[in-house]
Amino acid sequence: MIEINWEEFKIFKQSSDKKNDNFEVLLDFLKSYYNMTNPVEMYDTMINDDIAPLMLEKRAMYSAADLEKHLYKHFNEE
Repeated sequence: MIEINWEEFKIFKQSSDKKNDNFEVLLDFLKSYYNMTNPVEMYDTMINDDIAPLMLEKRAMYSAADLEKHLYKHFNEE
């Protein structure tokens, strides 16, 4: 299981265009730093962390399917 490296996240966030939304930055970080593209893998990584589950709960994401819907919506907005 991959553990989110929050120190690297902080460095990544400094160069992010989405500085206002930590959740979106985290998604970009997982894609970039860990080369994750699978929503199930992303969700499993986040749900097994100490901090990331709070971000998921705040957005009412309780499954990998919820995250996948969010990613699909986000991808189509760009």
